[in-house]
Amino acid sequence: MEKSDYLFIVSAFLSFVLSVYLWFSGQKEAGLYVGIWVPSLLSAATLIKTITNKQIQS
Repeated sequence: MEKSDYLFIVSAFLSFVLSVYLWFSGQKEAGLYVGIWVPSLLSAATLIKTITNKQIQS
């Protein structure tokens, strides 16, 4: 794994933790909004890694 992979994983985990915190502190809409970031961040990481790998192979 590269440093950029860790960055995306940590950011997704932190957004998950923030989402859970917001949900249980009574801010349910904000918790749902931040919770949507998790799959978005992981999808962006996959897309960037795929594009980078294709450029390296070419």
